[in-house]
Amino acid sequence: MVDTHPSVAGPAADTPVDAPGKMSLLTLTGMVVGSMVGAGVFSLPARFGVATGILGSLIAWAVAGTGMLMLAFVFQNLAIRKPDLDSGVFIYAKAGFGDYVGFNSAIGFWASAVCGNAFYWVFITATLGGFFPAFGDGATVLAVAVSTVGVWLFHYLVARGVRDAAVINRIVTVLKILPILVFIVVLFVAFDAGVFSANWIATGYGDLGSLNEQVRNTMIITTFVFIGIEGASVYSRYARRRQDVGRATVLGFLSVLSIFALVTLSSYSVMPQPEIAGTRQPSMIGLFESVVGSWGRWFISAAVIVSVLGAYLAWTLMAAEVMYIPARNEDLPAFLGKENDKKTPITALVVTSLAIQGLLAATLVLTDALNFMLDLSTSLALIPYFLAAAYALKLGLTGESYENVDARTRRKETIFAGIATAYTVFLFEAAGLKFLLLCSVILAPAMLLYIKARSERGRRLFTVTEMALGVIIVAAGVTGVVGLWTGFITL
Repeated sequence: MVDTHPSVAGPAADTPVDAPGKMSLLTLTGMVVGSMVGAGVFSLPARFGVATGILGSLIAWAVAGTGMLMLAFVFQNLAIRKPDLDSGVFIYAKAGFGDYVGFNSAIGFWASAVCGNAFYWVFITATLGGFFPAFGDGATVLAVAVSTVGVWLFHYLVARGVRDAAVINRIVTVLKILPILVFIVVLFVAFDAGVFSANWIATGYGDLGSLNEQVRNTMIITTFVFIGIEGASVYSRYARRRQDVGRATVLGFLSVLSIFALVTLSSYSVMPQPEIAGTRQPSMIGLFESVVGSWGRWFISAAVIVSVLGAYLAWTLMAAEVMYIPARNEDLPAFLGKENDKKTPITALVVTSLAIQGLLAATLVLTDALNFMLDLSTSLALIPYFLAAAYALKLGLTGESYENVDARTRRKETIFAGIATAYTVFLFEAAGLKFLLLCSVILAPAMLLYIKARSERGRRLFTVTEMALGVIIVAAGVTGVVGLWTGFITL
C-alpha cells in the first residue's frame, strides 16, 4: 500500500521512485483516460446534434482541443518547473495566489467531482430507464434508491485502499474503450454520403443560430468530457518518475480527443441532425441501435454502465484526495485529514459520499437533473483550471523557476499558459451567469471550513486582498440564493 501522506518535496523530474505501489506511466495515463472517458462520451451525439452540424462540431473540437491541449501542456510544464508541488491541481493556486485562493480551488475541484459523480448515477439509471420505465430519466424514487446503494458500495471499495481501486480503474479503462471503438467503426462502415452532406451545416433543418453561437453552445459539453485531464497531476505523488506526470497528461489527452471527435463525426454520418438531437440520452445507444438493430441497445448500454462506474471510481478517489491533501496541508480542518488502517482518507471519503447522496436526493425536484449536474460540474471545474493556467502564466512572466532554462523554452511555455488562461476565461463566459452564481452558492458557505482550519492552527484568517475576495464570493452567493428564491435562477 502506498504512503498517502503528502511529502514536503517531491522527487526530481527524472528520478525514479522505486517504492512499492508507485504508479507507472501506463497506470498514470490510464488514470487520465479513465477519468475523462466516462458518461460524457455517450451523450455527445445528441448534445452536439441540438447545437450544430458537422462544420460547427469540427470548429468546436478544434477550439476545445487547442484550449485543452494548452491546459495539458500547462500541467506538464508545472510538473517539471515545480516538482515540489505534488499535492494535486489545487496546490498551484495556493502557490501562486495565496492560501484562500488555493482553498477555493480545492473546494471547486471537489464540488465539481461530487456533482460529476451525482451525474454518473443519474446517467446510469437513465440508461436502465430504457429497459425499465420505473427508472425514468434517472430522477425517480427508484433511481435514487438504486443509486444510493451504488454510492455506498463504491464507498466500501475505495475505503479498502487507494492502490486497489487504481488497479481496477486501469482494467475498467480497457473494457470501456473497446465498445466505443466498435461504435465508431460500425457507424463509419454504415456511412451515408447524403446524410453526411446534409448535416454539414444543417441549415435545412431549422435555425441553429450563427456558426459562432453553435460553437459556443457546445463549449460546456466539450469541457465536461475533458474534465479529468489533471488526473495524473492529482496522483503525482504516487508516480515512479515525476516526469511521467506530464507525459501521462498529454498522452491521455490526445488519445481521448481523437475518440471524442470520431464519435461525433461518425454520428453525423448515419442520421439527420434533427433525429440525432431528439435521441434519448445516452444518445449513442439510439444511434448504434439504428444501424445494427436491437442488440446494439444492449451492447452500448452495457458499455455505458461499465464506463460510468469506472469513471465514478476514479472521481471518488480524486474527490477524497482533494479534501484530504488540503487538510494535511492545514488548509482544511484537521478532521478531514484522518486515515483508516488502509491509508485511505476515510473522513474525506465519508464527506464526499454524503455530498453525492445529498445531490441525488435533490434530483427528485430538479427539472432536468442530467444536464443540470453536467453543467454545474463543468462550471466548478473551471475554477482550478483557470487558476492553474494563471499560475503557469505568472511563472513565465516573472521568470520564477526558469533560472536555468533557455529563453525560447520560457517564451513557448508562457505562450501556452497565456492561451490556456484565455481559454478558461472564455469558458466562464460561455457557462453563463447562472452557473457562476451557483458556484458562489457553494463557495460562500465553504468559507467556514477555511476559517475553522485557520483558527484551530492559530493562523491569521485573511489578508486584506483575501478579505475582499471573500466579500465578493459571499455577495455572489447571496445573489445566487436570492435568484433561486425569486425564480431568476431555475433548476
